[in-house]
Amino acid sequence: MELLGIHHVSILTGMAERNYQFYTQILGMRLIKKTVNQDDTTSYHLFYGDAEGNPGTDLTFFDIPHLGTGVPGASSISSTSLRVKTTESLKFWTERFTAQGIDHDAIVERAGRQTLAFRDQEGTRLILVAEDGEQGVAGGVPWKHEEIPAEHAIVGLGAVTLTVNDPAPTALVLTEVLGFKKVGSYPSLAGDFAEIEVYSTGQGGIGAEVHLEARPDLDRERLGRGGVHHVAFRVPNSAEYDLWVERLNQYRLPNSGKVDRHYFQALYFREPNHILFELSTDTPGFATDESVETLGETLALPPFLEPKRQEIEARLRPLEI
Repeated sequence: MELLGIHHVSILTGMAERNYQFYTQILGMRLIKKTVNQDDTTSYHLFYGDAEGNPGTDLTFFDIPHLGTGVPGASSISSTSLRVKTTESLKFWTERFTAQGIDHDAIVERAGRQTLAFRDQEGTRLILVAEDGEQGVAGGVPWKHEEIPAEHAIVGLGAVTLTVNDPAPTALVLTEVLGFKKVGSYPSLAGDFAEIEVYSTGQGGIGAEVHLEARPDLDRERLGRGGVHHVAFRVPNSAEYDLWVERLNQYRLPNSGKVDRHYFQALYFREPNHILFELSTDTPGFATDESVETLGETLALPPFLEPKRQEIEARLRPLEI
């Protein structure tokens, strides 16, 4: 029983239209599912991914129009990385971000890889990371975009960085409960703090890592627009999902119990530093109610919400994308 890597990362937005424009037009990702927050059907839930909506490529956004701006801090998923093929791709993106007026940093090394940090219009902290031939969990299929050559396209999710005051309890959950292994560390770019520890699962590599940063100087994050709501890890199928439910209960970790999201099965819990983790199955996937060719073109509702479609659509604000 082994987690395969990062499944998806879910973020908060207060500007769905601008969010759509940024992630599809600026970053060249595909809108693979336009649906609603199943826990609050008055709110949109947008999924961006690769050309086929493969697990491990999805950034998702909950649209909450009147949400305040977040304040960075500890007990947070402080950055999310996106995979590109080469360091040459980072140079392409540096030029593109400069031309588009996107806030970004210089190319620097993190965990032995070349990276480019940038922010979206709501301050979401993102990092492009170059594969440069590295082996490990495979990336996705580039989505066609007239301004972004396929060789420079985003092909999936990379590591997430967890920033906490005390890393020991989080590290214990990662290793003892979830089966991650510590595979290295690298210097923090934030000053005189302990090195950032690297934990890996499955086949390893960019798409299967969690980076753990100790920042005892920080107050706790105030989650808002641009903040990361949770990170989900990949479970291959329903059979192993059932085993993970049993495992969390054996460790007496409070959790959501089984949650059917239609496109995947989910299991939620908070680790000791209060960061929300999710375990999500690769199956059945996003092409259950739309073909791969038409992903994201209509408002998709899971079967248990379909009888309420008229009511849900009446309460949703129009979304011009």
